[in-house]
Amino acid sequence: MKRLFDLILALVVLSILLLPILIVAVFVRLTSMGPALYWSDRVGQHNIVFRMPKFRSMKIDTPAIATHLLPDPESVLTPIGNFLRKSSLDELPQIWSILKGDMSFVGPRPALFNQDDLMVLRTGKGVHVLMPGLTGWAQINGRDELPIPEKVALDVEYKEKQSFMFDLKILWLTFLKVIKRDGVSH
Repeated sequence: MKRLFDLILALVVLSILLLPILIVAVFVRLTSMGPALYWSDRVGQHNIVFRMPKFRSMKIDTPAIATHLLPDPESVLTPIGNFLRKSSLDELPQIWSILKGDMSFVGPRPALFNQDDLMVLRTGKGVHVLMPGLTGWAQINGRDELPIPEKVALDVEYKEKQSFMFDLKILWLTFLKVIKRDGVSH
């Protein structure tokens, strides 16, 4: 049921947002060197690495590490990178990952391939069996500001409460957070 919901919602969202997606892609290309998309190696269900697209918000030579670990994140943002991140527009290409079956709309956010501390904690708590999501319970309860152990605790809570209605609640709360630009770091 969840996979069918993801497919239908992804097709609906894609049909509504196709023009804005194309416009963002053009603006990324016009304002910085390099491709419009950045393909990030992410850890998916059962700790299998997959390639997840995002609109490129950072310069092409930026190291592939979590943003909070960069010495000066502002210095590596493209001219529209801050706007893309605060508006969450950089996440739109992940609809591809949902259609492909690498992600769901709701689940734990996929870890970067080199976030060993996060992967070890998730695996130890059994969270690695979940399909990663575009948004999740941890996303709406702190997003980038949460320490890793708190994220994992919220991922475990999601695993225990997982249901269609809970997913709908998370999607609605995510929509509200995005509109308010709540809890987003650079």
